[in-house]
Amino acid sequence: GVAVFTGKANCPYYAKAELLADYLQANLPDFRVHKITQHPDKWEQWLHDICEMNGWEHRRSPIIWRELLDRGGKGLLLGGINDFLDYAQYYYGITSVMLSEEMLDVAEENLQAHVEIEKEEEEIKSLIKPLQIWITSASAPICYQLIPLLANGEVFGATTEISIHLLDNDQFKEVLCGIVMEAEDMAFPLLHSISEHTELEEAFIQADIVIVLDDVLLNHEVQSLENYIREVSEICQVYAPLIEKNAKSEVKVISSGKTFVNLKAMMIMTYGPSIKPENVIAVATSWESAAKAMLARKLNMNAAGVKDVIVWGNITGCNYIDLSHAKLYGYDCAIWGPANFPHPLLNMIYDSEWIHSEFLSAQSSLSSRVYHCIGMLPAHAVATVLRYWYHGSPPGEIVSVGILTKGQFCIPEGIVFSMPVRFHSGNWEVMTELEINETTQEVLGRLAHELIQ
Repeated sequence: GVAVFTGKANCPYYAKAELLADYLQANLPDFRVHKITQHPDKWEQWLHDICEMNGWEHRRSPIIWRELLDRGGKGLLLGGINDFLDYAQYYYGITSVMLSEEMLDVAEENLQAHVEIEKEEEEIKSLIKPLQIWITSASAPICYQLIPLLANGEVFGATTEISIHLLDNDQFKEVLCGIVMEAEDMAFPLLHSISEHTELEEAFIQADIVIVLDDVLLNHEVQSLENYIREVSEICQVYAPLIEKNAKSEVKVISSGKTFVNLKAMMIMTYGPSIKPENVIAVATSWESAAKAMLARKLNMNAAGVKDVIVWGNITGCNYIDLSHAKLYGYDCAIWGPANFPHPLLNMIYDSEWIHSEFLSAQSSLSSRVYHCIGMLPAHAVATVLRYWYHGSPPGEIVSVGILTKGQFCIPEGIVFSMPVRFHSGNWEVMTELEINETTQEVLGRLAHELIQ
């Protein structure tokens, strides 16, 4: 078994018992010790609780018991300092000849050590401030799917606590409260807190990350495109200055959704000039995933093996899905290669007709696939991009995101345009080393022109 010693951190008798216990543990093979000090202010209550729990009578520091592991950890009370001295004398023939002066010194040291350890633990706790994540239009289904992905530790790391703030209009207050209650009931270990907000003044306070989802109220089928664009701009005109005012200076903003993701990113940069432009990106991963799945169905393989499909241009508008760099991993074909050997996709689809007619015209069916998804795909897309942003993207793999252009690939400067990037150590960089053929170059020019229009 184990002998458990607990006492008031500044108690000289505890110090005496501890020294004798250390001596016994060092010199006897079967004597094991577990020591617990308690702060003097908390000692009385703690002693009362432990005695009540075990049915013991004991009033002073220290208290010593044995845990008999072979009996399910039941405690056998040995008593206080005198009982322990008798026990040591009787069983092991060892006495403690420690002078009271020395006892007092050790007790003083014990108290200091205890206070310092407590202080260190407090400091560590105060340093681990949870990441503050704000989600706009949080009554949307994608938000509901996104919360478990953010809270399970895979996006930010298994030790990073997060606080989620759901922001939406007053009329969605009940929906938000429902989401909050459900998330609390799931008791995610890393979800420090989750709350709903319908007051704009308090939006984005201390935000590390802002995820801008589609506004649920916008009914684009009824309105003209111009009206719709105006409304999206107006919403960003409200959000951007609030993000500047309330969020942290390094805040990362992610524009996601089914409509105008490039426009939303652009408007947030325009109306929030102090937000770092490299910290605002639009997510294209849903389109990438849907295209990979479509190709995988054609090739009769697992979509996870399709890599490096690039989404260029206006993510939720006129985009171009570029297969010229796409590779297949684990594809079963006549050309044999090791398991991790990539086959260029265009060499494997012999039916170039299919690519030009079906796949490219299928982009409209792709957008309807992405458009009608309830939330699992876009939620996964946001979580993936955040994970890459914090922990880097897989080496060598291409990720498409909408970013502010600086003239790469001869695309005009100053628009938000989706292009291939890689993420590492908290930043991203455009993969300007990729070779772009003439056809693609022409398409990019046309897409940029349309986007600017």
